[in-house]
Amino acid sequence: MRIDKYLANMNVGSRKEVHALIKKGVVTVNSEGVKTPKQQVKESDEVLVDGQEIKYQKYHYFLMNKPKGVLSATEDRSQRTVISLLKSQDRYQGIAPVGRLDKDTTGLLLLTNDGQLNHELLAPNKHVDKIYRAKIAGVVDGETVKTFAMGITLGDGTKLKPAELKILKQDQLNDCSEIEIKIREGKYHQIKRMFGAVRMKVVELERIKMGNLTLPQDLRLGDYIELSLEKIKNIK
Repeated sequence: MRIDKYLANMNVGSRKEVHALIKKGVVTVNSEGVKTPKQQVKESDEVLVDGQEIKYQKYHYFLMNKPKGVLSATEDRSQRTVISLLKSQDRYQGIAPVGRLDKDTTGLLLLTNDGQLNHELLAPNKHVDKIYRAKIAGVVDGETVKTFAMGITLGDGTKLKPAELKILKQDQLNDCSEIEIKIREGKYHQIKRMFGAVRMKVVELERIKMGNLTLPQDLRLGDYIELSLEKIKNIK
């Protein structure tokens, strides 16, 4: 590929900024100065900018602990998105969240520019499990567990697949519960609508697992980590 595309893809700068670096004479390929942005370069070549090596990596993967109040989107005219939480050097071309978490939902969110992985994790026929932890207004009991396990039909006729519901805490006095729920779908406001169907309300919702990706307990809200290619192989 062209050296200007190589460097732009690696977030060294925009094409215009990369052209300026080449003109300045600080870009080398295999120890030879680059004279034109059209110069072809291979991923195996040694590329330096101001003496710093720029290794090429086609795809990037970040696991974020999404905070409340941020949209799971690439851009929005009036509200902050998860992309705005990435450092400037990590905003690679094509980076996007895998699926959506509601604005007020927290927890595990994968961001990548690997479109194929994005598709595979979201495809309905792949049956990728997602586990959430939630605080519920209402007392979740054995009947609720059975109802969810059978698969429910929402008021608008939407049929949902069986879900595994685990009761973590019941508080009869304050009429509230803490639960974990495993689903294999990702329909609009699904968990909130499920509890609404049994006359309860989700007060707080956090995704803690997606497939074999688990939210690290020490990852603070709004922070993220880059996943190794080895880890991604295990996901795939």
